[in-house]
Amino acid sequence: MNESDRKILHIALPAIVTNITVPLLGLVDTAIVGHMGEAAYMAAIAVGSMIFNLVYWVFGFLRMGTSGLTAQAWGRHDVGEVRRLLWRSVLVALATTLLLWLLQEPLCQLMLWLIGPTAEVRPLAVDYYRIVVWGAPAVLGLYSLSGWFIGMQNTRLPMMVSILQNVANILVSLVLVYGLHMKVEGVALGTVIAQYAGLATGVLLLFRYYGRLRLLRVQFPKMHELVPFLRVNRDIFLRTLSLVAVNLYFTSVGARQGAAILAVNALLMQLYLLFSYVMDGFAFAGEALGGRYWGASNVAAYRQVVRRLFGWGALVTCLFTVVYVVGGMPFLRLLTDEPQVVEAAREYVWWAWLVPVAGVTAFVWDGLFIGTTQTRAMLWSACLAAFVFFVAVALLLPLMGNHGLWLAMLLYLLTRGVVQTVYYSLTSYLSPLTSIN
Repeated sequence: MNESDRKILHIALPAIVTNITVPLLGLVDTAIVGHMGEAAYMAAIAVGSMIFNLVYWVFGFLRMGTSGLTAQAWGRHDVGEVRRLLWRSVLVALATTLLLWLLQEPLCQLMLWLIGPTAEVRPLAVDYYRIVVWGAPAVLGLYSLSGWFIGMQNTRLPMMVSILQNVANILVSLVLVYGLHMKVEGVALGTVIAQYAGLATGVLLLFRYYGRLRLLRVQFPKMHELVPFLRVNRDIFLRTLSLVAVNLYFTSVGARQGAAILAVNALLMQLYLLFSYVMDGFAFAGEALGGRYWGASNVAAYRQVVRRLFGWGALVTCLFTVVYVVGGMPFLRLLTDEPQVVEAAREYVWWAWLVPVAGVTAFVWDGLFIGTTQTRAMLWSACLAAFVFFVAVALLLPLMGNHGLWLAMLLYLLTRGVVQTVYYSLTSYLSPLTSIN
């Protein structure tokens, strides 16, 4: 194991832990209401969690746009720009929060229309939404802080924040629901309190570890200084919309094939997500190290990081493929004991075996492209891949049914990776440190 490997693992391992703990916020809420004795409560939390997962996913540019630019500035030893990037991201997060609050009612109605909960569930989901929406400053503020920490080559602090946030969510929600006998409102309030506890922890850690950078010396950016930051965020925002469209349509097409197929696809997507959580850790390493060496104009170190990241990606792919082939069905049986769903899953589980091979290249390049702020290339690769997905679904679904849907998803992942690889190959002969945005 060389020095590049050690640096990659130093960043990737805490990020993997963070990624795995993030979904626990929604799972804890679901587990608590699952013992209230009313199915409507559980459905309302599921709907509410889905709304915020989709909304906050779209605003993930706050983290990704901040990490790459910060890593580059840190690589150049430009402390002033490092400081300014933090405040730019925080200002954009605050502006985004105000927009969410102003549009909270139309957004709520739109999302409920898209999801279509029953008449019994809808008012409970609205109650959950109207409380949790006030946690937006904490969530978006943490996106900015996490991106900045990653750019500073530090994924341990986001891991610490995530763990504390989950512990706070469990404790507060249990007290509110079982101690004070609150229902959906207690779960929602527990989530919001945990979100602000996470933000407070992140701010304390920020000044504890980086106070020497004189972060309170705020210099409000001029408009021309915001342009590169906003351009990067715009590209990532549009790319995310493309990814959201693909995932929503995948779920929608599965739902139209019946409850059993919808359940099977949801279970198989857990295998997809598990692989993505691990690979995202290495993508974070690409953001931090790739951006740092890009900013420092260190060609040799950048190319070394690219090679080693793909080496780790190949190793993780082989490991997950073997695990899924051997343990895929036992894992699915842990998630459900419904005989019809288990039997149907047996027919489709082998598609999940192919997800690591299809997706690894896209995950690695995503991290490197974010770190080097080649966000326009990311956007075009996502749009082209989405086009391939929708065309493939239209052509293959009538012929192959749900098998055609999964083949379209794998083609989508492959296309993203292939387009990014071609882009890198065509531009690296100019200079691996030349942004073509």
